[in-house]
Amino acid sequence: MAHKEELGQLITLEQGKPLKEAIGEVSYGAGFIEFAAEEAKRVYGDIIPSPLPDRRLFVLKQPVGVVGAITPWNFPLAMITRKVGPALACGCTVVIKPSELTPLTALAAAQLSLEAGIPPGVVNVVMGNASGIGEALLNSPKVRKITFTGSTAVGKKLMAGSAETVKKVSLELGGNAPCIVFDDADLEVALKGTLATKFRNSGQTCVCANRILVQEGIYSKFADSFLKAVQDMKVGEGFGEGVVQGPLINEAAVQKVETLIQDAVSKGAKVVLGGKRHSLGMTFYEPTVITDVKNEMRISTEEVFGPVAPLLKFKTEEEAIHMANDTNAGLAAYIFTTNVQRSWRVSEALEYGIVGVNEGLVSTEVAPFGGVKQSGLGREGSKYGMDEYLEIKYVCLGNLS
Repeated sequence: MAHKEELGQLITLEQGKPLKEAIGEVSYGAGFIEFAAEEAKRVYGDIIPSPLPDRRLFVLKQPVGVVGAITPWNFPLAMITRKVGPALACGCTVVIKPSELTPLTALAAAQLSLEAGIPPGVVNVVMGNASGIGEALLNSPKVRKITFTGSTAVGKKLMAGSAETVKKVSLELGGNAPCIVFDDADLEVALKGTLATKFRNSGQTCVCANRILVQEGIYSKFADSFLKAVQDMKVGEGFGEGVVQGPLINEAAVQKVETLIQDAVSKGAKVVLGGKRHSLGMTFYEPTVITDVKNEMRISTEEVFGPVAPLLKFKTEEEAIHMANDTNAGLAAYIFTTNVQRSWRVSEALEYGIVGVNEGLVSTEVAPFGGVKQSGLGREGSKYGMDEYLEIKYVCLGNLS
């Protein structure tokens, strides 16, 4: 793959994640372009049998039009390709408004699109005042769709603003992912999966485990092993050898983590590892484990977006499902169990758009990504993600007899 290393280095420089993760993001992002290009051949219409002999009924799928794509800083390349790939495949032009924290990756992607043969004016990047650009996209009747990945609060504003011109909207918003470890889980699999989903990108993804629910029979064994594994995590700048945890994106992110931990401790939680800024300074934060966490604490009800693992204990399957669903969010959830019947029961009972069973890394271009409740609208990736950029037109041919 051309430019893989250069793009990975740019992501690490701009966003801070370890180089291995950044290069992985490049491959992940390229997957959406390849998949969408393949899927463009399968944007099928339909023929409907007519109830009248002199009519023929057809269904056409046509591009929705100009797309306004507002993308986040945590995956500055992949969140662009996940939106732009299907938009182009469906015949739409795109205006990208990248995060002001990671604009260079967006510019690099746009330049590479030109080099790949995309005509000028098809993929556009606009940088500057975020609210001003957002208002321009919302107010323009030429922009027929808004696609956004980011916070629930901003997503609600975009949804409301899109109503004035009745735009098509897809929103991938905040999560509050539960990771449920049952007594019958394979401990090694559960540890590996939980660590992966909690500490990926230093906890700065919308599908990171926000609450780790552990059944009481396995709690002590899991907590001890989990603590040891987190202690071994190497923190440092993204180009460092063996580094698995980089810095948080900015000072505001660190302060949010500190506030949530302080609230939890004031209500009875215990910090058993970390819980403070790293000795490296700047926006580095120690990987943190907190026990005695309750569902009503802010750290359980708000998206942490940091390297903090709250452990909560539960007794029964029913209690775990209730705790997991006790949130307005509904993006991703994870369960670890060797019981096939339980995996089906719990997967269907969880009010989430994505469920990982015995797996902590579930994202792929071939599967639909998106949430329910206040975690968003629509899906990205897979064949279902193509529909977000299409309008359905019904054509009736009459008087044919």
